[in-house]
Formats: sequence, C-alpha cells, structure tokens
Amino acid sequence: MLVALLANVGVGVAKAVGGIVTGSSALLAEAAHSVADTLNEVFLLLSLGRAERPADRTHPFGYGKERFFWSLLAAVGIFLSGAVFSVAEGVSSLRGEAEPTSTKHFVVIYAILGLSLVLEGGSLLKALRQVTREAATARRRLLTYVVRSPDPTVKTVASEDSIAVLGVLVALAGTVLHQVTGSAVWDGVSSITIGLLLAVVAFLLGRDTKELLIGEAADPAVRLEAVRVLGEEDGVVRVQEVLTMQLGPSNVLVAGRVQFAAHLDAGEVERICTRAEEEMRRRVPTITQVFLDPSAVSESADAAARERWAVTEREAEGLLDPDRARVPQARTRTGRTVGGR
Repeated sequence: MLVALLANVGVGVAKAVGGIVTGSSALLAEAAHSVADTLNEVFLLLSLGRAERPADRTHPFGYGKERFFWSLLAAVGIFLSGAVFSVAEGVSSLRGEAEPTSTKHFVVIYAILGLSLVLEGGSLLKALRQVTREAATARRRLLTYVVRSPDPTVKTVASEDSIAVLGVLVALAGTVLHQVTGSAVWDGVSSITIGLLLAVVAFLLGRDTKELLIGEAADPAVRLEAVRVLGEEDGVVRVQEVLTMQLGPSNVLVAGRVQFAAHLDAGEVERICTRAEEEMRRRVPTITQVFLDPSAVSESADAAARERWAVTEREAEGLLDPDRARVPQARTRTGRTVGGR
C-alpha cells in the first residue's frame, strides 16, 4: 500500500502541474482525484495499526471499529477533495473564457493521461486478481463479495482503482473531443463527470461504513452457523434469538437467548455454554465474543425465531455463486471458513 501511496502522490503532482500549465480542467479534476486517493490510502494505513490494538478497560471489545471510522473519513475526503473540487473546476471552465489550447499542450495532456492509465490500470488488474481469488474462495460473485465485505480495505481499493481508470478514460475522452471540435466545453464536461463519479463512490462508501459503525449484523452464513451450533447441543431446548454485530473486519460478537433443559444444574449449563462458544469459534474464526443468556422461551417465540432463520438461510443461499457449487464450505464475508465440518 505504501508503494501505491507514493505512486499516487507522483501521478497527482504530474496531473496538477500539467493542468496548471495547459489549463486543462480534466487534468486538474484528475489531480483532485489523485489527492482523494492519496488521502484514502493515508487513512487506511492509519487504521491498520490502530485497529489492531488489544482490548482494554475503556474498549473491552477492542478497537476493530477504528477501521470503519477512518474509512468514513476517507469517504468524506473523496467527496470534499475530489468531487466538490472537480465539479467546481468544471463549472468554472464552462463559465470562463477559454484560451486556445496549443498542440504542445495537448501532447502534454495525452502524455500525462497515458502514463496515468498505465499505472492506474496495472493497479486495477492487480486488485481485481486478488479480489477475484478471494471471491472464488468465498463462493461469492465478485460484485457481491465486494459490496458485502465488512473489510473497508476490500471495498475502498476495488472502487478506488476502478474509478481511477474510469476517470482517466473520461478525461481522455474530453480531451479528444476538445481537440477535435475546438470547443473547451468538453474539457469542463469531463471535469464535472469525474466529480460526479467521485461523489457516487463517496456516497456508497460512506453509506456502507455508516452501517458498520452503528452496529451492522454479521454475514447471514455466520449467523446461521451460530444457530446451528446451539441447535446441536442436547441441553438446549429452544433458542429465542441470536444477535450478531460486526466489531471489526474480522471480529464478530454473538449474543443469544437460550432455554436450557429443566433438569440441568448450573454447572452443566456452564459447560454447554463453554462448549458452544468453542465450537462457534472453531467453525467461524471471526467470532471472538459469545454471550448466552439462559431464558424462558415460549413456543410462539421459538416459532417466530425459526421463521427468521428460514429467511436468513434463503438470504445466505442467494449470496452464493451457483457456478462454484463444488466448493464444499460456506464462507463468511471475509472469506474465512464457516462450518468446518
């Protein structure tokens, strides 16, 4: 990631200098895009170390949500430093009196955009190969895997590299139309288009990260596996509900209200809870916290819970890639094995 960060800084400087020298709004918009990408990577690098800090008295569940917080800041940075600037630059270009662009200036613009396309395209191909392998392992379609991943790095890198290439192509198209038609309007239009693309990405990243910050449930496959573990325990009579929350990209909390058999004493209930917790962690390594509450569960509550689990099961099955049915295990959103039986 550090190499990508340095490359982004270099490309961003080249775009900014080229934009100032040639007066190209598209290049300046792409420079703002590179600034947004650089901020993104700085925030992600900051989050990696901070999120790995062990749990302490003030944060008993650890610091995993730091990843979500810094990713939210990255989304805000994309919007402010990338989208707003690009749109404003495009509008300014459309309103102002454009100076004629010389052939030399067009050569400079094409050279910078061509170099950017090579670098950004190489980064995108590398990211796609990695994410495609992870999606295949997880038995998920590529888009499904990226969209549902609780790891902000997966989502941010995939979207960032994709929009980077698309932004360069938009800038190239605007420059070509500017040169062919002689109208600088296309330069401004391409700048606005780049800004709108960045705004959409910022909104989607911010929305998904917000859901994780306020306590999104774990992947349906993870929830189902927790329910199955409890259902396999002989001493468990009924399960009213199993609640989950994503504490970090690879940390899940599980809490359940469970009715135990009446003849069990406190020691036997404790052993069942311990055994269920260990089994959940064995099958799903991302489960790090388990809390089971002995409760009286009515027949109606048990029936309602079974209906909810049937819906969750259908949801989990719908997320699997039917073309990869030979893979024997279901997987979590982070690609770790679920149901290691």
